[in-house]
Amino acid sequence: MTPLNDTGHVLQSSRHRTLIEPANHWQAFNLVELWRYRDLLWLLLWRDISARFRQSVIGYGWAILRPALTAAIFTLVFGVFVKVETAVPYPIFAFAGLMPWLYFSTSLSGVTQSVVGGSALLTKVYFPRLVLPLAKVGVGLVEFMLQFLVLVGLMVWYRFVPGYSILAIPMFVLITIVTALAFGIWLTALNVRYRDIGMAVPFLVQIWMYLCPIAYPISLVPERFRALYSLNPMVGVIEGFRWSLLNLSSPDWSMIGISFLSTFVVLVGGLFYFRRVESTFADVI
Repeated sequence: MTPLNDTGHVLQSSRHRTLIEPANHWQAFNLVELWRYRDLLWLLLWRDISARFRQSVIGYGWAILRPALTAAIFTLVFGVFVKVETAVPYPIFAFAGLMPWLYFSTSLSGVTQSVVGGSALLTKVYFPRLVLPLAKVGVGLVEFMLQFLVLVGLMVWYRFVPGYSILAIPMFVLITIVTALAFGIWLTALNVRYRDIGMAVPFLVQIWMYLCPIAYPISLVPERFRALYSLNPMVGVIEGFRWSLLNLSSPDWSMIGISFLSTFVVLVGGLFYFRRVESTFADVI
């Protein structure tokens, strides 16, 4: 029987049906769907931010202490013992290279464990699985902003004034985020099936750091190896970040271009692979 209201008109049901269809496995991602679940993304983001330093005595001071001690060690070894020559005071040079690297390494580790760590959630309700790695790349931005304040303090101490190139900083921060996501979504998808990936990432990150121009300028890399060296996506990120902050001479844009191109290839391949295997996550976990 059709329900009627007081005036005798047919009532319209407020309920609606949602039809869930199998996704095209070769579709990289659905922006509309991700936007629909933006509240879940923000919830996971703030949960991870609040939980990172919970019950910690120093708290967010760890975000400053870790890069400060690392930069101090680099300054002692490479600035005093080895005496690497740089165009700016070495502590500023080292810290400017450490900032994007620490964000990348922390985010990469977090994204790698994101799907396995969110197993309790993804086995109970449906949501775009890409939300989990996206939330992890946002967590490190809080630490990044605190570290940026330390860098500003170093610049004031050494009376260093940046140039107009500092306006390019947001672009290179975005590229750093994309780079962490590009490699992270590959690793987190593989980590669901092969847990060795999660254990190997800290070792991989440790080796990777020495293959980046953090403690030394890229001018020390022999020119015949630079094209191969620049295939490392973080080379372009660190060089571009350091150039925009320290107003150094214009970097080798061809090297930066090669690094960015390799990042783009890894990102597109990772998105397609993640989309293809995400339907199996709940079963494998």
